[in-house]
Amino acid sequence: MENTTEATQFILLGLTKSTKLQIPLVMIFILIYSVNVIGNLGMILLILLDSRLHKPMYFFLSNLSLMDFCYSTAVTPTIITGLFIGDLVISYNACAAQMFIFGAFTSGELFLLAAMAYDRYAAVCKPLHYTTIMPTGVCVALAIVCYAGGFLNVCIHVGETFSLTFCSSNKVHHFFCDIPAVMSLSCSDKHVAEMVLVYVDIFAICSPLSVIFVSYMFIFITIYRMPSTAGYQKALSTCASHLTAITIFFGPIIFMYLQPSSSHSMDTDKMASVFNTMVIPMLNPIVYSLRNKEVKNAFKKLGEKTKLSLGF
Repeated sequence: MENTTEATQFILLGLTKSTKLQIPLVMIFILIYSVNVIGNLGMILLILLDSRLHKPMYFFLSNLSLMDFCYSTAVTPTIITGLFIGDLVISYNACAAQMFIFGAFTSGELFLLAAMAYDRYAAVCKPLHYTTIMPTGVCVALAIVCYAGGFLNVCIHVGETFSLTFCSSNKVHHFFCDIPAVMSLSCSDKHVAEMVLVYVDIFAICSPLSVIFVSYMFIFITIYRMPSTAGYQKALSTCASHLTAITIFFGPIIFMYLQPSSSHSMDTDKMASVFNTMVIPMLNPIVYSLRNKEVKNAFKKLGEKTKLSLGF
C-alpha cells in the first residue's frame, strides 16, 4: 500500500553529486556571493553617503540592490552548504520560510523594474516636470507598492504550495525550496493549485512588463524626435543599464515559472536557478556602476576620501 505519512521535513538533493565538481563550485559560488554582497551593499552605502546620488533613479537602484542581496542571501548559503555536506535536511517551516523570502524579493523586483521604467519615462519624456512628477513621496509610495506586491504574490504561492499534502517522497530535486520542485512532491491533486499559480505569475510578470513596454515606447518615440545627437545619446545611456537589468532578470523568471510543474526539467531548472539566484544579483551593481558616470564619480570621490582618512 502507498505510504501516506505526511512529510515533516524535506531533503534537498543539491546541485550535483560529482565529487570532482564540488570543491571548484564551492570556490566559484563563494567568489560570486562575495562580489554580490560587496557590490550590492556597497551600492546602497554609496548612494546613502553621496548627496549627489539622492535622486529618484538612485533611490530605486538602492532598493534594487537591497532586493538582490536579500533573495540571493536566502538561497546561496544553502547551495554552498549542500555542496559541502551532500544531501541537506531542511524542516517544513524552514523550507516555507526560504520559499517566502526568495519569492517576496524576486516578485518585488519585477514591480520595482517597472517603477524604474516609469522613472526613466518621466526623466526622458517630461524633463521639465520631472521633479514634480517624481518627488520623494511618490518614490517612497512606489517602492512600498513594489514590496507589497511582492509579498502578496508570494503569500499566494506559499499558501497554495503548502496547502497540498506531501507524502511518500520528501526528496526535493533542487538545491533550495523552489516552488515547482516542492510542488512536484505532492501526492494530492495539483491541477487547481498549478492553475492558480500560473495565473498569478502571468499577472505578476505581464503587468510590470506592460508598464515597461509602454514607458519605453514613449521613451523611444521621444528619443527619435530629438534633434540633438548629444541629447539622443544621453537619453539612451540613461536607459541602457535598466534595459540590460530587465533583459537578464525577466528571461529566467518567465522560463522557470510560466509553465506547469509537469513540464519542468529539474536539471534545466537548476541551471536557470543558479543564474537567477547568484549571477543576476552580482551583475546588477556591475552593470549600473560601469555604465553610469555619476556612480563612477561618486565611487572615485569615496575612494579619495578613504585614502585621505587613512593617511595615504
